[in-house]
Amino acid sequence: MSTTPPAMWDLKEAMWVDETRHRDFHAAFRGEFATPSSASVRIRLLSSCPTLVFVDGNWIGEGPVRWPRSAPEFQVFKVPVNSGKHVIAIHAHSEGVDTRMMVQQSPFVACDVQIGNDPAHTSWKTIGLPGYSAEVRRINPQLGWIDWCDTRRVPLDWQSISFDDSKWDAPTRIQLNAKPLQTDVVVQFREPMNLQPVRHGLFTEGFGYEADDPPVRFFLRDLEAQHGTPQGVWRRYDLGRVRLGRPLFTLDLPKGAVVETAHSESLAGGRVNPWITLSTGSSCNMDHFVARGRPQEFMPHTVKGGRFLEIHVSCDPKHIHILNERFVERTYHDHPTGTFHSSDRHLAEIWSVGVETYRACSEDTVIDNPTRERGEWIGDSLTVGLENAAVAYGDLRLFRRAISQAAACARSDGLVAGLCPGTVSYLSTYACHWVTANVRMWELTGDKSFLEAMYPAADRNLKAFSSKLGNDGLSGDLGWAFIDWGYMGNDGPSDMGLNMIYLGALRSMIKWSQGLGRSSAEHEENAKRLEGIVQRYLSSEYAKNGAWKSIGLQRAALALRLNLVEADKLSSCLAFITAHYKSCFPNDPTAPNLADPETAQPRLITPFFSHFALAALWEHGEGDFVLNQYRSCWGWALSQGLTTWPEVFDLRWSLCHQWSGCPTWQLSRYILGLWPRQDLGANTFEFISHRNSLHLATGEVPIPETDLTVSVTASRKNNRRIWEFESKTPVRIRFGTEFSEFQGRYEHSEPLT
Repeated sequence: MSTTPPAMWDLKEAMWVDETRHRDFHAAFRGEFATPSSASVRIRLLSSCPTLVFVDGNWIGEGPVRWPRSAPEFQVFKVPVNSGKHVIAIHAHSEGVDTRMMVQQSPFVACDVQIGNDPAHTSWKTIGLPGYSAEVRRINPQLGWIDWCDTRRVPLDWQSISFDDSKWDAPTRIQLNAKPLQTDVVVQFREPMNLQPVRHGLFTEGFGYEADDPPVRFFLRDLEAQHGTPQGVWRRYDLGRVRLGRPLFTLDLPKGAVVETAHSESLAGGRVNPWITLSTGSSCNMDHFVARGRPQEFMPHTVKGGRFLEIHVSCDPKHIHILNERFVERTYHDHPTGTFHSSDRHLAEIWSVGVETYRACSEDTVIDNPTRERGEWIGDSLTVGLENAAVAYGDLRLFRRAISQAAACARSDGLVAGLCPGTVSYLSTYACHWVTANVRMWELTGDKSFLEAMYPAADRNLKAFSSKLGNDGLSGDLGWAFIDWGYMGNDGPSDMGLNMIYLGALRSMIKWSQGLGRSSAEHEENAKRLEGIVQRYLSSEYAKNGAWKSIGLQRAALALRLNLVEADKLSSCLAFITAHYKSCFPNDPTAPNLADPETAQPRLITPFFSHFALAALWEHGEGDFVLNQYRSCWGWALSQGLTTWPEVFDLRWSLCHQWSGCPTWQLSRYILGLWPRQDLGANTFEFISHRNSLHLATGEVPIPETDLTVSVTASRKNNRRIWEFESKTPVRIRFGTEFSEFQGRYEHSEPLT
């Protein structure tokens, strides 16, 4: 996979409609060009608002990838065409509000065509697209608007070559002075999946006018049609897992029939409910169309997330003819190249669900979830997301973008963004995870040039921390110190959970600086000072009652992971963490639930923090305990019928959160034993064995930045643990301090202990 810096586009001019309204406004653009012979044309597109792109009536892609104002990115679509006239049609939607993807800004579209290395003359026409009602409802406060469209007013087949646009206007030209980078990320819309309804029937209306409260009206329809003459047809679908995308229906309907589609992650009373939990405001996860009559395709402009989909068609049922039912997923990754199988099939299923959850949360970046926010939360993606991607795929480009965008959105004092590039928020802990992720990316990819490029941002970022480091630890305005949901801070002026995460970042920065031949003295001094502060806290709290309970799960686990636990207290620390896990839901069904984000009490565990806590247990010989936690806690989620991981161990939150998938990367790394260390050379791994009682495990471990994998079989025989490796390309593995290089098969064994 190429890591060549992408090309620059010296952009001077863009276009928009001569229109003053920018909120929830739809616009259509048609660009005509000609090719003298058959060719593969390159279409370059940069926009500040969501777009769908068509060539000669065929949908070829969508945009934009999200970008901060300081670092725009353009997309390139390569399209084969025959000789003659061609038309690019762009449906743009100016949202006019801040979303998780983009901040509010003046709408524009910039597009040109290249044939070979030569620009093709393109003449553009545009109109404000009629038929779309404005500001009916937002999906929720983090996202844009639903589609509310009377298709009778939309120009028929306006994307086609033959459409007459002579009455359209020339676009207003907008002067720009930007040099956007060409993105190396291609967001894909998957080949439409055919849908089969799991239930269907007739309905009658049960609530108000259609625009009074659309999701309530949708949900309160009588799907048994017990009250009066049936007023329409409904059909429900299970997409298999939570997916981000668009329904695509072909229907033969009378003029004026109403078509509504709604999405949800779960069923409420067996029904699709068009609301999104924890949205911080009202939500409306649906779309509304009025049919023009006769066969017609219905597809919303705006993607939405959910596992379950329902369509309601309002008109005389005998006039409704369903011709095609499909769903088009918006995603980045295809099927994984990495694999994991074991003698315990339950663990293999848990591994796979983690990958599918990650896939559901990958588009132009790694997002927290596909339904509620689609946010680029840096601490979500650069911890669990990065590790899961690395065991499932060789392609890690999404994480380069996330790292770069967090740096581009840094606060004035240098603190990198914890959420960006749309709505921007600053989290002290996520700024620390950002530092560690850079060094982890170096280990995974060996790309030192990326470390060089990010070093100035890292230096400014850590200066924001060092300016707040006092005798008791960090203090002052460093942003939200998110450790974990349900987390309870310690007494005193400084949160020791944050201080320990900061210490981890300092240790990473020391390695970073030394790897680039730069001085690490300042970071070493701060790390030494901070270690003393944390050690004093740990000793003082432990001395109060001779136990870890007053220190708490998160701080105890972080101390264990940072090797700050004194040898004589190690066994009691491990006993406390394992006992704590056993005492919490879902291990103990009677334990308190993490009902909502306001819940704060000590008897809780979460999938996200298990990324840190269970890794620490693996590294201290508790592999079998961790395997049982996968079976018990993530197994509980499977027993609830979930096919993606929930945000927490409670079904009232998001049911598709990639940060909950730590068993995937931990199974691959701690069982199969290979850890990429391409900072030590191309195709290099470090082998580390960890104690566990699995009799057999096999898998493919990706070589990052390639399409290649190393096959691994881990087994037991004659009182020995045996690892068999196989690779089609030369691979180097470090065992302790020694390296072994091989191509083909290689075996390593150790005595059972």
